[in-house]
Amino acid sequence: MNSRRDFFKFAGMAGGAVAAASVSKVAMAALPEPVIQTSPDTMDPLTPNTGRPYNPVVTLNGWTLPWRMNNGVKEFHLVAEPVVREMAPGMVAHLWGYNGQSPGPTIEVVEGDRVRIFVTNKLPEHTSVHWHGQRLPNGMDGVAGLNQPAIPSGKTFVYEFEAKRPGTFMYHPHADEMVQMAMGMMGFWVTHPKNKHPLIDNVDRDFCFLLNAYDIDPGAYTPKIMTMLDFNLWTWNSRVFPGISPLCVRKNDKVRIRIGNLTMTNHPIHLHGHEFEVSGTDGGPTPKGSRWPEVTTDIAVGQMRQIDFLANEEGDWAFHCHKSHHTMNAMGHDLPTLIGVDHRGITKKARGLVPEYMVMGERGMADMTEMTMPIPDNTIPMMTGDGPFGSVEMGGMFSMLKVRKDQKPGDYSDPGWYKHPARTVAFEYEGPDMPKPVTSDKAGKPAMKSSNRPQETIELKVRKPQGHSGH
Repeated sequence: MNSRRDFFKFAGMAGGAVAAASVSKVAMAALPEPVIQTSPDTMDPLTPNTGRPYNPVVTLNGWTLPWRMNNGVKEFHLVAEPVVREMAPGMVAHLWGYNGQSPGPTIEVVEGDRVRIFVTNKLPEHTSVHWHGQRLPNGMDGVAGLNQPAIPSGKTFVYEFEAKRPGTFMYHPHADEMVQMAMGMMGFWVTHPKNKHPLIDNVDRDFCFLLNAYDIDPGAYTPKIMTMLDFNLWTWNSRVFPGISPLCVRKNDKVRIRIGNLTMTNHPIHLHGHEFEVSGTDGGPTPKGSRWPEVTTDIAVGQMRQIDFLANEEGDWAFHCHKSHHTMNAMGHDLPTLIGVDHRGITKKARGLVPEYMVMGERGMADMTEMTMPIPDNTIPMMTGDGPFGSVEMGGMFSMLKVRKDQKPGDYSDPGWYKHPARTVAFEYEGPDMPKPVTSDKAGKPAMKSSNRPQETIELKVRKPQGHSGH
């Protein structure tokens, strides 16, 4: 069974309550059958047909996990397992995740729901699940060795608790965490309010995604798990641009975007063309008096930010991390700066040994988008993605907010490129020559005279720190 419709056939099944922490093979017949999803496409929101009603979210390049109702309890089944994730067309990665995906499916519940999650471990080692940010019994918090025994390979454990407060949360292992999270094990959790909440506005579109990162050598398939900071693939829901879906909305929709950060660094997330307010964190909705207009919000490690805005400007608006290296793919970190260097002599000699040798970096890196040189198997260009006016020269944590007046309510399909009204696109100036600028000779003088200067000029050499100092 691999569809949501089939899953809900089990909604009326009578499954016995599970009192033990581990489920035997005899009891497996009472488990809800796991739903597996392998497509990297953004799935439509899952409108609930059992339990309390709510306005569902859309998981960017992901999906929501169905459930069954069992004597008033919402039952879910997560399967921790190795997965193959398409990061963008032309590149796949061998990761660990849940139910066929990395990240795993989003879990959506309503405030006050009694929730039971069966977790089956199909990994080659033990695992656990920590419900990041939730208020729950200590023994359900999922820290292996501290709150519970780890889930052995091949076993199924049960977590059961009440979803006590509305908000946006995450789930991930707290067992061999460095390895398992580096391999892609994480997921989103949304608890909707059961009644009208004074701090949570109704919205027309509600998106969510996780920030994660990988270090995968070009030509390889499996992440390097020992990397601390020098990742070469910065991803949204284990996808890189141009593989990240656009966020398609109707003009004047009230839009909410929930973003969780499970990388090892912070990310200033920036939206073009609109101002938003930070309406929630992993601690819950923010007081209205604490909100102000922003176009960028910084999301630290282990944090979640929820932003609300009115999509009242038509167009294809960039939406990305503002750390420029995080909007590139498969980056090397030890390349020298060659801007302004005359390569002609070196290039001639190099081509005697390597006929395909090509110069990179003499005028900047934009020329790389026009190169047709072969690249290793299972990787993608560093800068990629074609727009209506040429190469977008982006990768990594980059997508677009597409706002259209004729986008139908509930329609999340890509409307194509925006058709700009006449004379609203930047154009080349073809008038008279511009006057030469006048340079002032009064600006930039030092406030004090320097003293104790060395007789000879000293060349400053900067060395990159080695090892783990400062981490």
